[in-house]
Amino acid sequence: MAGQIRIRAKLEGDVAEVKALMRHPMETGQRKDSAGNKIPAHFITQVIAKMGDKVVLESQWGAAVSQNPFLSFRVKGAKAGDTITVEWLDNKGETDSGEAVVK
Repeated sequence: MAGQIRIRAKLEGDVAEVKALMRHPMETGQRKDSAGNKIPAHFITQVIAKMGDKVVLESQWGAAVSQNPFLSFRVKGAKAGDTITVEWLDNKGETDSGEAVVK
């Protein structure tokens, strides 16, 4: 699932507003397909955001988060040109990451 995160980071004073859209099915394991078989659980379990090498957000997610989740957060102390990285890990061991330069 590489390359499925779109990120924007906009500077407002010394605070960067970061918006990330992650493409992921976020299946709970409770839905059934057209044949009546359960669709296996497949959801993001961990999200980490970094500014440079510093972790600025770490969260644990579960099956209750919607498909293609949107995450928005603010980072104090940002400067134009800083790099924001968002990465996730899901319950199947798949990972993805994306980055944006603060503008």
